[in-house]
Amino acid sequence: MDYKNYIKKLNNEFSAVNQAPVFKNKHEKYVSGYRVPSGCAVFGIINEDGQLFDGRMVIDGIAMMHDRSNGLGGGFAAYGIYPQYKNEYAFHVFYDDSIARKEAEIFLHKAFKILYADEIPTQKVKSISSPPIIARYFLRPKNISIELEGFESKNDLNDEIINRAEEEFVASFVSNFNADPGGSYIISSGKNMGIFKGVGYPEDIGEFYKLDDYSAYIWTSHGRFPTNSTGWWGGAHPFGFLNWSVVHNGEISSYGTNKRFVSGFGYKCSFSTDTEVLAYLFDLLVRKHGISLYLINYILAAPFWDDIEILPEDIKEFLKALRIIYGRALVNGPFSIVVGNNNFMYALNDRIKLRPLVAAKKGPLTFVSSEESAIRKVCTNPDAIWNPKGGEPVMVFIKGKEPAVKSGIKIKKENFIESVSSLNSSFAGALE
Repeated sequence: MDYKNYIKKLNNEFSAVNQAPVFKNKHEKYVSGYRVPSGCAVFGIINEDGQLFDGRMVIDGIAMMHDRSNGLGGGFAAYGIYPQYKNEYAFHVFYDDSIARKEAEIFLHKAFKILYADEIPTQKVKSISSPPIIARYFLRPKNISIELEGFESKNDLNDEIINRAEEEFVASFVSNFNADPGGSYIISSGKNMGIFKGVGYPEDIGEFYKLDDYSAYIWTSHGRFPTNSTGWWGGAHPFGFLNWSVVHNGEISSYGTNKRFVSGFGYKCSFSTDTEVLAYLFDLLVRKHGISLYLINYILAAPFWDDIEILPEDIKEFLKALRIIYGRALVNGPFSIVVGNNNFMYALNDRIKLRPLVAAKKGPLTFVSSEESAIRKVCTNPDAIWNPKGGEPVMVFIKGKEPAVKSGIKIKKENFIESVSSLNSSFAGALE
């Protein structure tokens, strides 16, 4: 093969892609003429003390892995950036044009009380062309109706029940809104957090959104190299749903099965990316089914049957039950993911580690990355650095926000969900 001409051809394709209009309408999308299946970069940082820091560190980290992406998508998720509206939902919305915006805002005003709205501040970046209208809303749901036996009036309802009802309302609204967007896409819908993404290299997207002006205690980021889907603004990572954000490197070969599984619970996959289904899986398992975060890896990256057979009998029976009940939530294919939520950052590899994932710690900071070089770019002397095993999660919680620990819980097949939701970290240790 004539490698010089081959590289020249690739460079020409890069130039053609990056000079084309990015987002004129929902039908105009980028397609790369070649594949690098192992491409994409993920990077995340959490300060477990909850201290805020600006976006420069995460931009520098993801920029170190520039060659893992191809300019067809980059993005960031940040937690703690809206303290003045920390109790309100923050929607980030892409609009094709002003007509789409006007039509969408009719629905927003019907469903929500909008406390403040503006366009997200951006600046011109040479490599970013034809962005959509990018608007931001701080809002709360209207007319939440809660019917529960045993409660005579709203005054009897505690905050947790009201919050859960609001979450379910917002989840349903966002899912239905994005399923029939009409040129409008809600890309971020959590509280005190936001997603900033688009078509371009991640470091350019960071400059475009002026992320140096934001301060957060958790940052995650992604550089995209699409393999099985097109590059477009809504399809860039992170993918967000309520307080969840997911960045992902790899290919989910079980996407069809996973999609059908979550659709049975009302989720609608609308963004033509396998990463979307991961966000729905976390929301379903953790928020709706109440499964301990310590056990999620035993569903998404479940041990092989042969490995389960050699475990003690009680643990073996439990893991068999997990695999049977949540078999369609098993994520097959090579992947490494970083998941953000208000109280924690979570990273996970596929069970045989076909995609890279490195973790490091320095004081209250924990880093996860596709490459060690990105971590050392922003933290030259970490206290510890390690390569998590396949299927072994990295979980870091904000201090004081760790899940409650209970002990002495027995597993009952007839009461499975309640049993799983109360399992503790010591049980997770026994599984390792």
